[in-house]
Amino acid sequence: MIPKCNIVAEIGAVHLGNMDRAINLCRLAKLCNVDYIKIQKRCPEESTPLAIQDKPHPNQMFAYGKTYLEHRKNLELTIQQHEKIKNFCENEIGVRYSTSVWDVTSAKEVVSLNPDYIKVGSPTNQNFTLLQYLCEYYVGGIHISLGMITKEERQEIIDFMKNKVDPSRVVYYHCTNEYPTPFNHMYLNEILEIRKIIPKESSIGFSNHGYGISIDPVAYAMGATWIERHFVDDRTLKHTDASFSLEPHGLSDLCRNIKAVQECMQYKEKMSDFEIEQRKKLKGM
Repeated sequence: MIPKCNIVAEIGAVHLGNMDRAINLCRLAKLCNVDYIKIQKRCPEESTPLAIQDKPHPNQMFAYGKTYLEHRKNLELTIQQHEKIKNFCENEIGVRYSTSVWDVTSAKEVVSLNPDYIKVGSPTNQNFTLLQYLCEYYVGGIHISLGMITKEERQEIIDFMKNKVDPSRVVYYHCTNEYPTPFNHMYLNEILEIRKIIPKESSIGFSNHGYGISIDPVAYAMGATWIERHFVDDRTLKHTDASFSLEPHGLSDLCRNIKAVQECMQYKEKMSDFEIEQRKKLKGM
């Protein structure tokens, strides 16, 4: 049988730094039948490039502060709040928690929570100090997005990880970091290419920043066993991620469709009793 597909609701920072809002988004995502809820953890001073820290947000419509650094600080949750969210998800509503980390300071904090996996997103996939820290001090899954890089840089990341950890702990995500990503830039055949160049024990994910819900089941059928979609309660929210995120009805339909595909992806060992009955009726034998 085809491996199970894990569906991840990426809440990111659309909680807007508000704990009550974060909890509500987790509750909504659980109702959609996802397997994981993922947030993001940053140390704003460390992860925000110095060149833009004191500049205004490039799109003031989405700004939550006078400078980009202030904006990032206002959207951040503390590690204590992350711990409360993890406990709420796993002990109260029965869904697994994870987070992306943007810097070594955040990685150290999140490692203390020991989630099932920690994600390194495309903006930080070439931060080898961060990857090295996770390899040395973390025992769970290490998920790495392979966007925003050339094929040569992609190979460098894969080669770096090969001798660092058990390859079964690593998931490599195909993604295109355009927000939103048009269909002709999905490049789904890269899933097949990634499968060829990563260890056979490693898994493949697909982080979809595009439109609708039709592409994700295709990615699953092509071998991606982790599907990650941004999630929001209202796409008109004042946030850069909102327009390409799925609302509850869309995420719910996506989970339904992928689970249906999983049921379909089986070999036929023999005719079912129902098909045998149809054979007798229609073929007389």
